[in-house]
Amino acid sequence: MSRTRGGIEVREAHPDEYEEIGTLTAAAYQGYPEAGEDPDYMAQLRDVAARAAVRPVLVAVDDEGRVMGSVVYVGGPGPFAETQGENEASFRMLAVADWARGRGAGEALTRACIDRARAGGRSALVLLTLPAMTAAHRLYEKLGFRRAPERDWEFEPGRQLLGYEHDLSPRS
Repeated sequence: MSRTRGGIEVREAHPDEYEEIGTLTAAAYQGYPEAGEDPDYMAQLRDVAARAAVRPVLVAVDDEGRVMGSVVYVGGPGPFAETQGENEASFRMLAVADWARGRGAGEALTRACIDRARAGGRSALVLLTLPAMTAAHRLYEKLGFRRAPERDWEFEPGRQLLGYEHDLSPRS
C-alpha cells in the first residue's frame, strides 16, 4: 500500500466500499452498447462481493479516502479468467469514476496489476477491452502493453473484444 505522486493509494477493497465500487463500475461501462445493453453483465459489474470472494478487487482512493476506481486482478486460471494461459495473469472490469478521470487512478490500478503479476512470477499480463475504449488503449500502450490480435474474442456475432498483453518475462 503506497501512494503515487498524485496521492493515490491502491489497496484491496473493503466490504463497506463494494456498493460504491459496483455503482461506479456499472456507470463506467453503461455508455458502451456491448456492456450497457446486457442486463446480466451490468448486474455482474455491480456485484463486487461476488468478485471479491474469489479474486482480489483493488481500489484506488485519493488522499481523502474517496474511491476513484477499481479493478479485478486475475492471478491465473479460475474464476474471471478469460484468455490468459497457465502462467499468465489478467485483469478485468477496470473502471474509474467520472470525477476522477485524468487524475492517474487508471494508471495506478494498471501498474498495481503489473506489479502483482510480476511478483507472482507470471510470464505476461493480458486483458480484453472494448474497441471503443480508446483512452484505455493509449494507457495500456504507454505502460508497455502491445495489441495481441490473436487474443481477440468475438463474444457474439459482430461484437468483439480486443486483446492486449504485457510481456513480463525476465530479460537476459
